Amino acid sequence: MVEEIPYMPLARARVNEGIELAYDAFGDPAAPPMLLIMGLGQQMIGWEEPFCQALAARGFWVVRFDNRDVGLSTHLDDMGIPNVLEMMQRKARGEPVEAPYTLRDMADDTAGLMDALGISKAHVVGVSMGGFIAQEMAIRHPHRLLTLTSIMSSTGAPDLPPSKPEAAALLVTPFPTDREGYIEHEVRSWRVLSGPGFPFDEARARQQAARAFDRGLSLGGTVRQLAAILASESRRERLRSVRVPTLVIHGDADPLVPVEGGMDTAQAIPGARLMIIAGMGHDIPPALAPRIIDAIARHAEAAHAG
Repeated sequence: MVEEIPYMPLARARVNEGIELAYDAFGDPAAPPMLLIMGLGQQMIGWEEPFCQALAARGFWVVRFDNRDVGLSTHLDDMGIPNVLEMMQRKARGEPVEAPYTLRDMADDTAGLMDALGISKAHVVGVSMGGFIAQEMAIRHPHRLLTLTSIMSSTGAPDLPPSKPEAAALLVTPFPTDREGYIEHEVRSWRVLSGPGFPFDEARARQQAARAFDRGLSLGGTVRQLAAILASESRRERLRSVRVPTLVIHGDADPLVPVEGGMDTAQAIPGARLMIIAGMGHDIPPALAPRIIDAIARHAEAAHAG
């Protein structure tokens, strides 16, 4: 008989000035905490329930949350919608880029959530933009991390290979605001992002898109998050000071954040371990989830054993 995993229902916490984050949690609150940080424009449900439950079953209190400007967390519509094409052009010319808020602000949100939940230290896992935020946490709040796991992410260094054109186009294509149109857009997008090594699960993509739409979309929020990424400088040099035990996971077929971004992250952080997965794109397909869950759990368990 499979043991039922305790679940803490959705709640909200004030984490930063004017910012509340929506979160829920899986497992025993007395267990070592593990925070899961989602990527650009994605809601916390991108960390699917079976994934969270499996990590909790390995002995962790797993907390997932909506970043600012998405899902059920605070939307910052009063900050306006940045012109990301202009920002991309300025960045390409090496000119400074300003955004309504930064990845550092989002890292401080995450630290604020830890404060609100009474968590002094946690295992921090970030995917894509969530990896950028997790890296900023390791730089800005190193004493708050037990371990860092950076998945399909990058240092943001300008000399790294760019996204494949078909993946880059997704960043500047506004998503439809009607339910059916949004779902079809998301299915097309995840088909582009998925790697060739694992079958694309259209039904899963469709279901996830429907759930996201029904929870609440923020077109402006996604654009502002993208602006935060564009306004961020390279983390490569700052990551050299990180002493948090680090695992870097990346697919060798990632069209959005090429594998060199993961390699650069692992090279920048002293002692980091790099796990490259053949055929994996910019997604964690169900067939691959057990392997990634095991890698994350083993990495965290090793830190406690040490």
